[in-house]
Amino acid sequence: MSRYCKVETEFKNESALIAALMETQRWTKQQIEVHSTPKHLFGYTGDKRKEIAHIIIRRKHVGSASNDLGFIKNSNGQYEAIVSQYDKRRYGENWFKQLKGNYAFHALKLEQEQRGRRVVREFNRTTKKQLVRITGYR
Repeated sequence: MSRYCKVETEFKNESALIAALMETQRWTKQQIEVHSTPKHLFGYTGDKRKEIAHIIIRRKHVGSASNDLGFIKNSNGQYEAIVSQYDKRRYGENWFKQLKGNYAFHALKLEQEQRGRRVVREFNRTTKKQLVRITGYR
């Protein structure tokens, strides 16, 4: 049985986190459960774990022999990731780095769209760097 570990994040915006999860791992909205009251996570054998989360990707979408992956909103409004030791091989430091970048883009995009601005992300093929353009300033 693989033990769960909590990973602190700076994620506060639920919509941006869901969009980032969809982009980073290609999960669909239907594969990402969102709960107002946290629900239990399940291990790879289907065993109910003590860990609970508000946002859950069930093990069948995480990978073969995987455990559920979750995010729980703590008292300061930030989400903590809950990842099993087994799944940290796939959803570890590099994956979180990519998720964090995608989250930052989606959080900015949502914020700017509320102000009537358009946000576009492009990738420079030469430098392989990401460029973000915001249009619609008054």
